Amino acid sequence: MGVAPLTKNWQFSNGGDLQNYPIVDTHQHLWNIDRLQLEWPKPPIDNQDFLIPEYKKATEGLNFVKSIYMEVDVPIRLRREEALFALEICKDKNNNTVKAVICANPSDSNFRDFLNEFIGNNFIRGVRCRFESISEMQSTKSINNLQWLGRQGMSFDLGIRPEWLEASEVLVKACPETNFILNHCGNADPVAFFPDAQTRPRPPKCNAEQWKKDISILSNYPNVFCKISGIVSHVSNFNLTAELLQVPINHCIDSFGEDKVIFAVDWPVCLYNMELRIWVNTLKEIVKVRSLDVQRKLFHDNAVKLYDV
Repeated sequence: MGVAPLTKNWQFSNGGDLQNYPIVDTHQHLWNIDRLQLEWPKPPIDNQDFLIPEYKKATEGLNFVKSIYMEVDVPIRLRREEALFALEICKDKNNNTVKAVICANPSDSNFRDFLNEFIGNNFIRGVRCRFESISEMQSTKSINNLQWLGRQGMSFDLGIRPEWLEASEVLVKACPETNFILNHCGNADPVAFFPDAQTRPRPPKCNAEQWKKDISILSNYPNVFCKISGIVSHVSNFNLTAELLQVPINHCIDSFGEDKVIFAVDWPVCLYNMELRIWVNTLKEIVKVRSLDVQRKLFHDNAVKLYDV
């Protein structure tokens, strides 16, 4: 299957059904277990490869026209190897993966030296890492390096715990020329937003009201975008319906606005709860009440602009 052509005449039916809608997936994980030596996956996604053939099968018939490779937290010694792995995928004309976000820690002394090899590479769009602490995230070194990253035309994916959202304002405020992409709805725990009458599989892992407040504050910064993704993987073996997911997802869309939200699958991590197709259809169910323009921006247009694809 080659790269699917884009079309400007999207077809809708059934009050906004997006069955034939072109989709850009801004958070596609791929890995070869032997080559990248991942240490974090657990059942049902451990001890197996997830590569382009598996991704094509999972997205078959969904009209995924473009995808962005997202780093997979390889051991530090293999970060360059992963970047080369991602470049191989992006250069292959037989798939739709056209850009990559690689791993580098802005608090590291060799941050710029490592990235210099990839600066100016049209396939490398941005960077992500997992900060070990708030102090690391707010450090002068991290801020200086992320200011530099923005000057290179690269973005930074912010994947942090919900309780760190408030502290992340220091970072995004200090780097106004750098685009930050808040991953996975700010890692909201959907259990925290269940209706009172709903049985909960476990206690919530975030404070719903504090999360709402912090999301609203971050959304005011023009350089912060929100990735509508990842929220389903926090809960395993539980039927997460559109009704149970709609509150945090709608809060993100309402707060950031129609021009600063982008869609992502977070496959295969979404398999901790549901198949890729189910997540796509669940989100479509949540947003079907919104205008067709908003739906088009969420699933396609905003990502095209943000990633220049």
